Amino acid sequence: MPIEQLLNVMQQLREQCPWDKAQTPQSLTRYAIEEAYEVEDAIRQGNLAEIRNELGDLLLQVVFQSQMYAEQQAFNFNDVVQAITEKLIRRHPHVFQSEQYANLTPEQVSELWQHIKQQEKQGQVRSYLSDIKHGPAISQAEQIQKQAAKIGFDFVTTEDAMAKVHEEIAELEHAIQQQNPDEIQAEFGDCLFSLINVGRKLELSGETALLSTIHKFRTRFAFIEDQARQQGRLVEDMSLAEMDQLWEQAKQQTSS
Repeated sequence: MPIEQLLNVMQQLREQCPWDKAQTPQSLTRYAIEEAYEVEDAIRQGNLAEIRNELGDLLLQVVFQSQMYAEQQAFNFNDVVQAITEKLIRRHPHVFQSEQYANLTPEQVSELWQHIKQQEKQGQVRSYLSDIKHGPAISQAEQIQKQAAKIGFDFVTTEDAMAKVHEEIAELEHAIQQQNPDEIQAEFGDCLFSLINVGRKLELSGETALLSTIHKFRTRFAFIEDQARQQGRLVEDMSLAEMDQLWEQAKQQTSS
């Protein structure tokens, strides 16, 4: 079967490929996130070949992680499949015990799913932030900040939140001066978290704002590339001063 072949290939890669052997569950998490985004993009584009390929890449991340945990004798791919199969059956009693749950609407199915999910979590130690969904970091930060604000753990004004941004930037500058990579990363993360908090206080979506800036950057950089082509040059052969000059021209042609 194809899945068995994939599992065998993955095991062989872990034994013989230097890069694959060097990976850890932690080192691969960012690839799983990237592949999930690429699946979403392929689906939005509607390209069936790309959707198939990107789903395969995402599946690889599941197989890769499962192989590493199998090496630790924690669990294997079959255990992962068994766990999700049991969960699907358990959370769909309207399908697998249909005589007890007839003619449910999609909304009722969603409510039933959540009810069963809560039952599964009974007895677990719960945090006030437990219901924050894992996902893009900006979204998580905004949700965490909103949840904390509900019990008053929040800056009173936008100005207070901005002051925190300046404080974190100063700490980042100090970490850079100390040349401590771990501290630099920690302080950089604090700066981002604080800036997202300012956006929340202003009722702005950090994701929307950043996507807008990314689109703007792409548009202006495309202008630089187009100008390079018109000059019969490669953009990578241009000097920084030349690219900066074209960037300013691109800014003048856009409204923001």
